[in-house]
Parts: sequence; structure tokens; C-alpha cells
Amino acid sequence: MNSRPVALDWSVDNCTVGRAMEILGERWTFVVLREIANGIRRFDDMRVRTHIPRQVLTNRLAMLVDSGVLHKVPYQEPGSRVRHEYRMTEMGFDLWPVMVAVLQWGDRYLADTEGSPLTAVHRDCGAEVHSELHCAAGHQVDNPRDVLARPGPGARRRV
Repeated sequence: MNSRPVALDWSVDNCTVGRAMEILGERWTFVVLREIANGIRRFDDMRVRTHIPRQVLTNRLAMLVDSGVLHKVPYQEPGSRVRHEYRMTEMGFDLWPVMVAVLQWGDRYLADTEGSPLTAVHRDCGAEVHSELHCAAGHQVDNPRDVLARPGPGARRRV
């Protein structure tokens, strides 16, 4: 019996998980996205609320804008210079299922005894939103152990 994983035959050089983590993998990324989802879109409000160091927040917002996850919208308070708010793009909104899954995981394993300080709800009915796995045939996948990783159409054999 060969115990060598088949995945070793395939390259990960063009892996989209790795590419996604280049954008999402830094500690503060989801904190910034959480704030924007909560309506905190201005730099100073975000910095004060989250305690993210100024330069870290500057760099994180710039990277998210450059990556297409956020876009900047100018605004100007009377007597002040033009500044920018940060808004999600379609690419950013497509991260909602990931954010909900991270929220669910945090609620399950990391919440204080009184529960989560944040709940995601459906705008239309107010019911709590949660993340689920479904296959393309429509079956609900209740156990993550029932999901297999296989080479996809962009897979390249290792040389």
C-alpha cells in the first residue's frame, strides 16, 4: 500500500488559496473588513475603534484597494481637506460568506460566556445568517470530512 498522498504529484505554484491568502492572510484584514461591513468607513474612526497602528491601517487599506477588495470614495467636511471613505467592491462583498464562516467559527470556539458581540442577520427578515456547505448537485454537506480535495482544471503536474 502506498501511503504517499496523491496531492504531491500536483504543483501548488498557481494555487488560488495561496493567492487569496496573499490578500487576506494578514492579521488585520478581516478586522478592517468587519469595520467596513459595520459602517465604519473612515480611517480615523476605524483606527480609534480598532487600535490598529496608523501605518498598519494605512498599508492594509492601500493593499485592499490595490487588490480590488475596496474602493475609495472622496468626502469633505466643511473647512477640511478632501478625505476618503472605504467601501466594498463586488470582490469585497463576495467575501461575506467567508466572513460569516469566520464569525461562526469564532462564536463556536472563542466567544466569551455571554456570547458573540456581533451577529450577521438577513436584512429582509432579521433572521441570523450562517454559512453552509453544498455541493453543485444541491446536497447539503454536514460533515467537512465528506469533502475531498482533488486537482481542478488549472492543476499542473509537478515536474
